[in-house]
Amino acid sequence: MAEQRIEVEVAYAREQAQALIPVTGDSGLTAREAIERSGVTRQFPEIDLEVNKVGVYGKLISLDQVLEPGDRVEIYRPLIADPKEQRKKRAAEGKVMRKGAGEMSGEASGGDEHKE
Repeated sequence: MAEQRIEVEVAYAREQAQALIPVTGDSGLTAREAIERSGVTRQFPEIDLEVNKVGVYGKLISLDQVLEPGDRVEIYRPLIADPKEQRKKRAAEGKVMRKGAGEMSGEASGGDEHKE
């Protein structure tokens, strides 16, 4: 009985260049194997699979994760700045967040902020 072939994609993006590379392999293909077969690490030598995290459709996975037909393996770039640290810095500077709920009224957030 012949192995079932599956098709997946490997995606990587940086500011000025993106790649979406189709890869075909046998059933049981792992994320690491798909990345290696895609050649994306030759095209983007800054990719280090020991450092860069990977995921499928935005959900983190291990490199040993077995892929399903149609999966898109995404290679994520390291963060330039820690989001928690950036929020703390904005709060210390008195800046209001631009995205999300921001400051909520006392009632909506439990009301504890204004109790004495």
